Amino acid sequence: MQNFVNLNELPLTTIQDMIAEALAYKQGKRQPTQTPKLVANLFFENSTRTHTSFQVAETKLGWQRIAIDPQTSSTQKGETLSDTLKTLGSVGVDVVVLRHHINDWYQPLVAEQSERMPQLVNAGDGSGQHPSQSLLDLVTIYENFGHFEGLNIRIVGDLAHSRVARSNAAVLQRLGATVTFGGPKAWYPSEFDTCGTYTGLDPELEKIDVLMLLRVQHERLDTDENTNFSATSYHALHGLTRERYGRLKEQAIIMHPAPVNRGVEIADELVEAPKSRIFEQMTNGVYARMAILAAIARGGE
Repeated sequence: MQNFVNLNELPLTTIQDMIAEALAYKQGKRQPTQTPKLVANLFFENSTRTHTSFQVAETKLGWQRIAIDPQTSSTQKGETLSDTLKTLGSVGVDVVVLRHHINDWYQPLVAEQSERMPQLVNAGDGSGQHPSQSLLDLVTIYENFGHFEGLNIRIVGDLAHSRVARSNAAVLQRLGATVTFGGPKAWYPSEFDTCGTYTGLDPELEKIDVLMLLRVQHERLDTDENTNFSATSYHALHGLTRERYGRLKEQAIIMHPAPVNRGVEIADELVEAPKSRIFEQMTNGVYARMAILAAIARGGE
């Protein structure tokens, strides 16, 4: 694996191996004996969980980080992203973990096939893909159920702007899960028809194994949508209330990529309820990202 940019471009066997490796790290597996890498984390959009867990994963692997802030880099002077990355590669950076607001930012860079380009890890591209979040979600689901085949998984929320939904829906279908969608119908893009069916949140909620909630991404909504948005109305229509929580079967799990808007997509008191795996997802994010970086290191040797 030379780059890690889109989980759905990888064979299922590779994804399954990475899930197994992440869980092995969680269970105390010794770290790989590869030569430590020089890595730079470039986040052109805000991040807490993804940025921090990549840093922790890099530390656990013994990698050395090169500090660089995109807000004070030469991209602010008009330098292209390609030239910035090739500059880092030229001075010895092996891997760049990068988040950017542009969808598919990685495609032209990978296509360049420049020897000066470091290996790339996509930490999120606009509303396109979020492959490392998707992998940690798969790790969490597999840890709880031991399989994907036949699971009923419902993804609910701001589907139109969610890179998490795009990454997860496709790979979950490939792994044999039945995927359904909920949330405002106006925020349901027809592209999701290839992965599952729009049902809304409530129908047959008792049959759901995994309820995956998504944040309303106000930063990607237009002015009118934000002006007319009502948190109270959204929660009543599309949020996980105590009543809906009670309808979920005992073995069901609740997931959310976070940050969580308490009282909007999920009632405040349910964020850490027994069926919730929201903070466990964050823990698994470190081990999933260790598996990603280890795979990148093997691919670069």
